[in-house]
Amino acid sequence: MQFHLNGFRAGNPEILPAEGRETTGDTLPKKVDVLIVGSGPAGLTLAAQLSSFPDITTRLIEQKDGPMEKGQADGVSCRSMEMFEAFGFADRIKKEAYWVNETTFWKPDPARPEHIARNGRVQDVEDGLSEMPHVILNQARVHDMYLDFMRNSPSRLVPNYSCRLVDVSVDEDAGEYPVSVRIERTDPEHEGRIEHVRARYLVGCDGARSAVRKAIGRELRGDSANKAWGVMDILAVTDFPDIRQKTLIQSKDKGSVLIIPREGGYLVRIYVEMDKLAENERVRSKNITVENLISAAQQVFEPYSLDVKDVVWWSVYEIGQRLTDKFDDVPEDMVGSRLPHVFIAGDACHTHSPKAGQGMNVSMGDTFNLGWKLVSVLQGRCPPELLHSYSTERQAVAQALIDFDEEWARIISARPADGGAEDAPKFQKYFIEHGRYTAGVSVRYEPSLLTGPDTWQGLARGFEIGMRFHSAPVVRLADAKPMELGHTVKADTRWRLFAFAPDEDQAKPESRLAALCEFLERGEASPILKYTPDGADIDTVIDFRAVVPQDFRDVEITALPSLLRPQKGRFGLIDYEKAFCADRKAGADIYDMRGIDRANGCLVIVRPDQYVAHVLPLEAFDELCSFFERIMLPAGRKAAIA
Repeated sequence: MQFHLNGFRAGNPEILPAEGRETTGDTLPKKVDVLIVGSGPAGLTLAAQLSSFPDITTRLIEQKDGPMEKGQADGVSCRSMEMFEAFGFADRIKKEAYWVNETTFWKPDPARPEHIARNGRVQDVEDGLSEMPHVILNQARVHDMYLDFMRNSPSRLVPNYSCRLVDVSVDEDAGEYPVSVRIERTDPEHEGRIEHVRARYLVGCDGARSAVRKAIGRELRGDSANKAWGVMDILAVTDFPDIRQKTLIQSKDKGSVLIIPREGGYLVRIYVEMDKLAENERVRSKNITVENLISAAQQVFEPYSLDVKDVVWWSVYEIGQRLTDKFDDVPEDMVGSRLPHVFIAGDACHTHSPKAGQGMNVSMGDTFNLGWKLVSVLQGRCPPELLHSYSTERQAVAQALIDFDEEWARIISARPADGGAEDAPKFQKYFIEHGRYTAGVSVRYEPSLLTGPDTWQGLARGFEIGMRFHSAPVVRLADAKPMELGHTVKADTRWRLFAFAPDEDQAKPESRLAALCEFLERGEASPILKYTPDGADIDTVIDFRAVVPQDFRDVEITALPSLLRPQKGRFGLIDYEKAFCADRKAGADIYDMRGIDRANGCLVIVRPDQYVAHVLPLEAFDELCSFFERIMLPAGRKAAIA
């Protein structure tokens, strides 16, 4: 990380200087830019991103009286870990979490079908899929990481607990703050007090029973629940050999079990298949107890024992896949004439079973997509029409999740087919075939204003347009530090331009890298100059970096264009962290790993949410300018907030 730019400052560099207005206090402000309802993973991801911008007034309200302590989601996909790196706490997660390295599969023993036998095992995440592991960690600890980030941010943002949303109304003619919200205080000191808040934007991250969703007339629609499952976090003694492996068990006639080892070395989560539900029957009517869950699990484990010593948390839920048709308050037939002011995210707009481990991950992806767009509009970088793209992009992602979960839930609950020990059950084959999906790296945004066509995809086949920027090892030129290129993309709402130079002498003024840098730094039409406010550092809005194919010992950083050594801050200090070399020492050459054309090089445009927006030739200046002209406003011109 970088610090001391504007002068030496002692202490923890992760605690940034406080700026802006105080975010704590007994009374909510009368007006806010963004009001977030719900402090689950979706709400905290958005709040954390917005907390870095003290010029944007943000508040996060939560009906509960304090932060979560245990239970609920625990699976963190590779893609979410990449996102956590952008927030700066991936290493803390890696140190504390359980790493899912292998997945094992058990089915009825052909010799004694009333018993189970291991049928196979696979590496959980394929090699090269991500530099990050798939991990398991209590959702509450993920919340803690976000809360720490918010407390250390310039705005010192903290949630307002014991605040229940009463109602919402939107008045298009009400000026800059069209959303009117009534909030009831439920804490003992202010119980029953009603507070009125007006907001530019409201984001409902308030779960499957979302009051925000109901207020804008959206409904969760989909298949009704027809199967009950139990889940429990336990401390147990067992002779089952794979208790510390992620394990899927399918018994002959006693149902299925999914084992998820938890952090700490002893705790384990067990999902247990329970009874089928009759039409319109709800799981609460079954009166299932934790003793029922334990007994059901013990029967599936036979011939192995399961002695449960302590139940830390347990719940029973119904499998059902539901989705809303849009994730904002604009009717489909009014997209061209109205702007969105209310959004929903996470369980408020999509619900499904937890066994695929995608709920928390997709929810966080929702608001990571929305956050940079809200900042870009509120700071006048982009027109408010940009906000329509949130619903378009994330509704498609949620639909894919629903489709996957529906099939996965059906397969895992199906009765195992008869066959020999060598026959892999269908759920084992399905899991292996969809490994990239469960790792969270298969999301692809379709061509749009934010995602270009694949005209020049061949210049960088491994940076697929519309998919997440797939990191790879490089060596930072100035200090010879081996690192991941993707870790330079932080959750700061900036666009990234990564130039991959062709195999030529980079010091020559006629090199293609030099020509690109000359245009970006001094060209009349340069998007960097066009969208950077006067007096701001040159990388404030669009951050330019370059990778060269040479070994780091063969290139002098002072011989590279000055754009790769920009002067910044009040002292005009030089930023030496813009230039990188292929990592030839470790044998992990990014040009080979990501299919980059060595003869021609390329320019990769990366969105603020770490997705590849476009791949262009280095000399495609007009196309580069046209891409940004579609979505951004010149510096100094403010977007009209409708």
